[in-house]
Order: sequence, then structure tokens, then C-alpha cells
Amino acid sequence: MNEHLIGVLHLPPLPGSPRAKSIDECCDLLCADATRLVDAGFRAAIIENFGDAPFFKDSVPAVTIASMTRLADCVRREHPSLALIINVLRNDACSALAIASVVGAAAIRVNILSGARLTDQGIIEGQAAVLLRRRRELGAERVAILADVDVKHSAPLAPVDLAQETHDAIERGGASAVIVSGSGTGRSVDFGKLQAVKNAAGAAPVYIGSGATIDSLAALAKAGADGIIVGSAIREGGKAGAPIVNAQASAFATAFARHFSNSTKR
Repeated sequence: MNEHLIGVLHLPPLPGSPRAKSIDECCDLLCADATRLVDAGFRAAIIENFGDAPFFKDSVPAVTIASMTRLADCVRREHPSLALIINVLRNDACSALAIASVVGAAAIRVNILSGARLTDQGIIEGQAAVLLRRRRELGAERVAILADVDVKHSAPLAPVDLAQETHDAIERGGASAVIVSGSGTGRSVDFGKLQAVKNAAGAAPVYIGSGATIDSLAALAKAGADGIIVGSAIREGGKAGAPIVNAQASAFATAFARHFSNSTKR
């Protein structure tokens, strides 16, 4: 998993969710956004069931897994060069791994890999022990794990040292890379937090998981970020879940290449 600019493909409400659309409509909307990303120069994308809110805190229904598998496979067939990352919200890491192993995705994103967090879904505990064993059972060690630290829309149950949380995610939880975000979707990252995570991550790449804009890319690169995950900034009105805009996505990819071209991680 060496693509360091990652677009987010926000899935519409899937079958079984409160505002569900048909699977065919979901496929059309998803593939249209995926094409816009590829045309803009993106080489990697996260597929996540963003439209399914309110989310289950861990295991999701079978219909969600089936829908996401079909949709990811549609993108994979239409854009085989696009590296896919699967994120099953809120924290169904094992289902994400199963989907990734079936469709040939490069990685999964896990919001809470180690430790425990208080979220709007309740208390969520990390799944690293089960996830790493499942990955071995499936022979899917090629599937990388991108793990959030101090994940957005959550709070620690007790004071936690950010450097220790980062170290635990990588050394004890098996994360291939870590993601640092603001407090919520579209919110910018605190640079002190980014520096603490970067210092603790060692050789593991550090991605920005929210709030990145064209104007902030230079500062994020200078602060040591290795990659960017972008969702809101490339969409209509800067709103998560809205359609991707070709011009905005292209401008973002161009700016990323300019500011991150000298990164030793690329």
C-alpha cells in the first residue's frame, strides 16, 4: 500500500439502512465518483458505508457486508488500477478484512484497532487480537491495516498518552500505517497532535484523516505527514457524502503532487 493520496468514496445508504437506496442506484453513484477520482489522478480510494448512519458499533448486518462486497467489486472491475481500502463503519474490522480479501483490496481502515473509546455508538473496544488471527487464517497478510489514533467522533475513557497509543497500534496492534484526524468529519488536524503521532510512528506512514484542504497541504507536508485522505474538500459544497467534483479533485491531486513530491515515503 504505497499510494499516499487517498480519496474517500462515501457510499449512499445501503440496503437495510434507514434511508436505503437500491443496490443498483448505489452502484451507479459509487462508480461515477470512482471515475471522477481516477480521472483526477487518484490512485487509491477508501470505500466506506458513510450513508448508513446511525452505525452499529461493531458487527454489521449480513446485508451490509453483501452490499459492500458487490459495490467494491464493481469499482474493482471498472477501475482495476485503483487501490481500494475498505472501511466498515463504525468498527467492523473483520468484515472489512473479509470484503478486502474477496475483492482484492489493498488495505482496510480500522477506526479503533487497540484500546477502547467512548463514541456515539457507545463504548467500542479494539479488535486487533481477533483481526490479526483472522487475517492469518485467510492468508490475507497482503492486506494492510490503516489504524486511526485518537479517532474522530470519540473520546478516551481515561487520559491516554498519544505517543503510547500510536506505538501500541503499530507494535502491538499490527497497524501498517496510522491516521490522525481532527475531532470530526471535515475538521482540521491539530499540528501538535500530528507531530506527536509522527514522532511515535517510527517508519510507519502517518496519514491525515480529516480537514485537509489545498491551502493546508504545504503546512501538512512540512509538519511531516506522509499522506492525505481526502473526502469533504473534493465534494460539492465541501460536504461529506455529496458528489465528487472533477475540478476540485483534480486541483487537489495537482496540489498534493506539488507539496508531497519530495516525500521519501512516495
